[in-house]
Formats: sequence, structure tokens, C-alpha cells
Amino acid sequence: MTSAVQRLPAEQRYAEELAALLTADQGPRPGGWRLSPRAVRSFVLGDGDRISRKIEGNDALVERAIVTLSGGRGLLLAGEPGTAKSLLSELLAAAISGCSTLTVQGGAGVVEEHIRYGWNYALLLRDGPNQKALVPGPLYAAMAGGQLLRFEEITRCATEVQDCLIPVLSDRILHLPELKDEQDAWLLSRPGFNVIATANLRDRGVNEMSAALKRRFNFELMQALGRREQAALIAREARRQLDEQAIEVELPGEVIELLATVFDELKRGEAAGVAVERPATALSTAEAIGVVCNAASHCWYFGSSRLMPRHLGQFVAGAVVQGEAGDAERFAAYLRLLRQQRAGLAEWQDFLDGC
Repeated sequence: MTSAVQRLPAEQRYAEELAALLTADQGPRPGGWRLSPRAVRSFVLGDGDRISRKIEGNDALVERAIVTLSGGRGLLLAGEPGTAKSLLSELLAAAISGCSTLTVQGGAGVVEEHIRYGWNYALLLRDGPNQKALVPGPLYAAMAGGQLLRFEEITRCATEVQDCLIPVLSDRILHLPELKDEQDAWLLSRPGFNVIATANLRDRGVNEMSAALKRRFNFELMQALGRREQAALIAREARRQLDEQAIEVELPGEVIELLATVFDELKRGEAAGVAVERPATALSTAEAIGVVCNAASHCWYFGSSRLMPRHLGQFVAGAVVQGEAGDAERFAAYLRLLRQQRAGLAEWQDFLDGC
């Protein structure tokens, strides 16, 4: 099955771990939950034995997020790009509901119909508004099935679209005014329904959330990883993606740490105590993983079995310079500083030779 798709949802990718947790789980469970809060925590953070760790850092935040959802409050995960907001929401949905695919991807083109429900217009014209003509959206399906709805990048949607969640989170009822039968005119949510939203701090102000909607969420700020944790995450995820493509290239730890250092210095705007101008690009961990995968693919297809710093150097510029005015010069200034500071260090010289 894995050879036929590029990426499986978490509930399928970690099906064996979820089955093992379900079999052994004896803890109390909130209504509609497949696993107890303790088992959900083990699924996300690992148990040191059979269950792998899937999120680096933010352990206390993960526990608070689970408690928030168990109490029926909406959860909003906010943070800089690359802080694993979407990954955490997917993992929580997979463990709690057994389904992480009831998702709304926020954007300027999203309208209420995309979130709540739409209509089969052939049936609608023939028979008028009725349950058979109704096409459930992710929100309708989550409420009817007692599952979690994931609302990605909520602030990228227009405010009036965001606010369609207010009555749902308050009353747990979705009104269907088109249906004339009173029994069908509203949908009552089943136990287990809730909403996990994510918001990118770099998009703050795009479509500010209303105060009424904010009051219905508990906010959690995802913290960026330290350099070592980020290097470990880059290495693990890059290895997983490369294995899925049957690319057998060695990823030395020191080479991955060098890349993590480059990304960290550019994001902080400082290299060895010297200020550098930060690029406008977000430089998320996902982009660093992409650099490693691209560089390793280059090695594999063009005759090298070991990733070297110069291979990374060929692809870093593509992650840093993404069309923002001035980013090319900012990156060039950073490289000039590296040549002054680290030209005598073999790994850094190799990296600079590849840039």
C-alpha cells in the first residue's frame, strides 16, 4: 500500500502503534475518544519502548492540548512556520478520533459551504432541499461522527468564514435552515466532536480572529526547537522520506548539524556573535528537511553514497531565497561572514564551496 501513495495519514502510517495502545489501554476515556488521554500522550511523545516519539520538545504543551480537548474546549495551535503545528493536530486527531482527514485548509477562496455542507444540485433541483441532496462538509461529518475537525491556517480565511464556527463551538449545534422538516433542521454534535485550529504567527493580521471566536479556543504557542533537537528532527524525517523512496544515502550527524546551524543563525540574525540581516523567508524545519532530501537525492542519482556539506550548499540558496526582495543579498552577506569566520574549518569550507 505504501508503494502506491506518497504519504499515508497518521492513523494508517502508525496503525500498528495505535492498535497496540488500544489493546493495552485501561485508562478512563472522555466521551467519543478511542484512547485515554494517557495513551494519546504516549502516541505523540512515545513510551520509550514500542511507541515512537513523533514530536520533539513541547511536552508540557502536548499534555495541555490533550486536557483542553478532553474538556470540550476548542484548541488553537499558534506559532512560527515549522513548529509542527499541523503535525501535532494530525497526530491528536488520529489518536483521539481514529481519523485525521476531516480537514479544512484555510485560504482566501474558502467559503462557508466548503466547511459546513453543500448540495448535490441535480437532486436539489429535482426534489428540493432534503437530506439526500445534502453533501456533508468536514464540519458536518465531524459533528455527525463525533470526531475532531482540523482547521489549518484559520487566519487565512475571511473573518465571516471563521465566525461560522462560533455557534457550533458554543451550542454544539449546526443549523440547516434550508431543510423544512424540523427534525432535520439542525445537527446535534456527537460526543468526541471538537475543533483543532492552527495559525501561523507570520500571518498575524491577514484576517484577525474576532474576539468572540477567540473566546471559544484555548491558545497554545508552539515553541521553536533548539538547534540539537532540530537537527535530530531533520535527520529522522529526512531518513524516513528517503527510505520511502528507496534512496540509500548516508546522512552523517555532523553534516545535518551544520545545516541546522545555518538555519538557526539565519533565523536569529546572528552568527558567532556577529549580527546578520535576517531573510524574509520563514526557514522552517520542513524546508531544512527538503534541503537534505534534495541533496541526498542528488547524491543517489549522480553517484555518491554519502551526504557531504557541499551537497547541502547546492540547495540551501533555493530554500533561503524565495523571491523576496533583498534575500539574495542577505544570504550572500551571510556567506561572506562565514568565509571570514570559518574558512579554516574543513566542513564549513566544503559547504561554502558548494554554495
